[in-house]
Amino acid sequence: MLKKLLLATAAVAAIATGSVSAQAQDVFRIGILGGENEADRLRNFQCMVDQLPEAIGVKEVKLFPAADYDGTIQGLLGGTLDYAELGASGYAKVYLTDPEAVDPVLTTVQTDGATGYYSIMLARKDSGIETIEDMKGKKLGFADPDSTSGYLVPSVALPAQLGTKVEDYFAETGFGGGHENNVLELLKGTFDGAVTWSSGVGDYADGYTSGNIRKMVDKGLLDMNDVVEVWKSPLIPNGPIVVSNKLDQDVRAKFISWMKALPESDPACFSAIQGGDYKGFVDVDQSFYETIIAARKAKIGS
Repeated sequence: MLKKLLLATAAVAAIATGSVSAQAQDVFRIGILGGENEADRLRNFQCMVDQLPEAIGVKEVKLFPAADYDGTIQGLLGGTLDYAELGASGYAKVYLTDPEAVDPVLTTVQTDGATGYYSIMLARKDSGIETIEDMKGKKLGFADPDSTSGYLVPSVALPAQLGTKVEDYFAETGFGGGHENNVLELLKGTFDGAVTWSSGVGDYADGYTSGNIRKMVDKGLLDMNDVVEVWKSPLIPNGPIVVSNKLDQDVRAKFISWMKALPESDPACFSAIQGGDYKGFVDVDQSFYETIIAARKAKIGS
């Protein structure tokens, strides 16, 4: 009798678990990195909310804008997000914590065909700072500890170029709370220089073709006549589109197909999500980010 009761209980539990699992697949959960005004982020991703249910066979798409990069990273690690677009360093953190949590599947291609972008340091034009040498003894603003262009790459590339540690070259460093906020803090005078990300392609006066600088110009938050570019990093691998390994395989395949077609099927949606002009997507896997993974492990540890 006890054996039958235990078996019945186990069966009910299995059915309940299966029901929850099936129900969970009815919702596709999108993680959105922090660092930009939340209303803008939600508006940019609304086209996915509208189109994806029919395209990938789910009942609902929910957006989860995080306060910072780590919020999205933890959601991916915890299995509470199905998809996000990360910087290379953010992906490296996920991979170093749990290499089985997500798969990088796509990355963007710049208008010139490159699959990389740049960390760019800006200074206010009225400050008199024109070069990286002029930044010696000044205050530098980083974007976010988990940002590739806003922290990891500058923290590695600058010492190599300057021949000294960041903390010895600059009078002070700090974090601006994301890329947009970091540039706003620069304009307010909190920092003398601030690093952010850009395609580095196209006209400087327009904020280049894509990236945070371009987005801020388009929103009227930044006039390129008010700032000067004082430093540019080596080319950085474009960040990946990642999907959770807990995602239903059929939903995963349909989502990747939908994303690949997006640049032609809905250019406006594609541009809104990516933050500027890009040529399209290309397939990637973990090997594309090995140099960034190694750099993050050496610099930060995880």
